[in-house]
Amino acid sequence: MPTPNGVNYLLQFLITLSNSPIVERQESKVDVQSYVLISLSIHTHISLVITHYLMESAVWTESVAKLRKIFDFKYFLLVFQQKIFRIVCRFKKMHYLCTDKSRPLPIRTAYPAGHFLYINMRYTKQAMTLAQQILTLQGRGLMIADTNKAEQTLDAISYFRLADYWYHLEADHHTHQFLPNSHFEEVLVCYYFDKDLKALLFKAIQTIEVAVRSKIIKHFAPTCGPFWFMDSTKAVNQRRFQTNLDTIKKEVGRSKERYIREHFRKYTDPDLPPVWKTLEVISLGELSKLFNNFNESQLKHNVAHEFGLNHHKFLSSWLESLTSLRNHCAHHARVWNRAYPLKPTTPQVMPNKWITNFTFREESLYAQLCCIAYWLNAVDTNNTFVSDLKMLLLCNPSVDPAMMGFPSNWLQEPLWQL
Repeated sequence: MPTPNGVNYLLQFLITLSNSPIVERQESKVDVQSYVLISLSIHTHISLVITHYLMESAVWTESVAKLRKIFDFKYFLLVFQQKIFRIVCRFKKMHYLCTDKSRPLPIRTAYPAGHFLYINMRYTKQAMTLAQQILTLQGRGLMIADTNKAEQTLDAISYFRLADYWYHLEADHHTHQFLPNSHFEEVLVCYYFDKDLKALLFKAIQTIEVAVRSKIIKHFAPTCGPFWFMDSTKAVNQRRFQTNLDTIKKEVGRSKERYIREHFRKYTDPDLPPVWKTLEVISLGELSKLFNNFNESQLKHNVAHEFGLNHHKFLSSWLESLTSLRNHCAHHARVWNRAYPLKPTTPQVMPNKWITNFTFREESLYAQLCCIAYWLNAVDTNNTFVSDLKMLLLCNPSVDPAMMGFPSNWLQEPLWQL
């Protein structure tokens, strides 16, 4: 199949663009629906490698003509995404464009297939002083009432940690221009709200995590023995079993807990302490994997029932998503309006007080908050999570719950009733 005329036109344009003085600007970043960030820097070498199944040359020609006019790489990528392309990810310095309508592949499974754009990129920016950071933000339209206070804040928190909290105030994520009437103080409100929210979540997760360890020990050990986690016949997948066991050995070996050290001083066989000691020091992520790979379904059901869940698959899903959320809290990452790839299963029918409106975004924080509230009610009926969350939102009226996925009628849900 001959190469469409539009491709030759595009190649010629890119050559012209790469040699044009307009490329000598500092840097242009492109964020295409959060799938990939492409940087076009000074002296960037551009290679375009496209296989023959391409769209009509008229579409290419139209897109390239607009590119010639506005020199906007972002528009080029968006146009082709809307037609036949999907940006998959960056992998080994490549950006892949997939021709189907599916979501981008995760980076670990990306491979050169279909049509892709190959860009060699070199980072050329230099560090900015606090004063330069302030000027940059002001130049992009962010209103800063007290520059001295803003400098102190940036000195204590850092520019790119705060960047997540002003992202929603940007009118254009390509140029980073802010919406009219955007204030630095709004950014700080979001940051400190998120900080308080993480503290609330971490406390709740701690209670849940301890209870899950206890229930697994309670139900598995009497039937399967004190070393069931070292028994390959109890595993669904043998490769995962060995990987899990190797990780457990490392985590237990690093432990400084008194009862672990005393165990190793007294016993030499088996290699690890019994489950009621070992499960207390492994990570939540490893606990989740161990539970998921365990092959005694009825025992897993028994643990799930302790938390008001009808099936152990729900508990496996909740553990996986809780692990991700816990790590975000522990590493001080943004949680309030994040999209979470690991979405907890939200059954429509539950034995205890639950929700009735399932129109929320499954990847939103709201889904995880529902699971945490339900979980905590099963662990401790006197917990204050619901009232604490409501109070936090009440104290931050400028924070829109909808950005966390809350439906408009969430307060009427049985789960959120005190």
